[in-house]
Amino acid sequence: MTAQIVYLGDLRTQATHLQSQTLIETDAPKDNQGKGEKFSPTDLVATALGSCMLSIMGIAGRTHQIDIVNTVVDVEKIMIADPLRRIGEIRIAFHFPADKKYSDKEKTILERSARTCPVYLSLNEAVKKSVIFNW
Repeated sequence: MTAQIVYLGDLRTQATHLQSQTLIETDAPKDNQGKGEKFSPTDLVATALGSCMLSIMGIAGRTHQIDIVNTVVDVEKIMIADPLRRIGEIRIAFHFPADKKYSDKEKTILERSARTCPVYLSLNEAVKKSVIFNW
């Protein structure tokens, strides 16, 4: 097993990552009857995409000696209801450190690796993934 999740009531859950015992709590968002005091489950999906893309870029960077330390990713989740409520789009914006310069080859390696992360490849094609690389 990967995780165990407990319903705490009032639309809140607590997930335990079994290997590390790390905890994550979620709330339903305010626009869906929740308090919005924690990540919502759909926030975690969008956040997982950004984190996964950055991690796979880190692997590519390690392999090709490309330093991406201090790269920042902004994540925006757009919900839609057509006809059921779901994630319609996830916007990802990478911001690379201003003090680092990347060659065209390095940029290509990093951009291609980002789009091969398991979360990116696992999301339904109906979820639009808008990705911007700010070099």
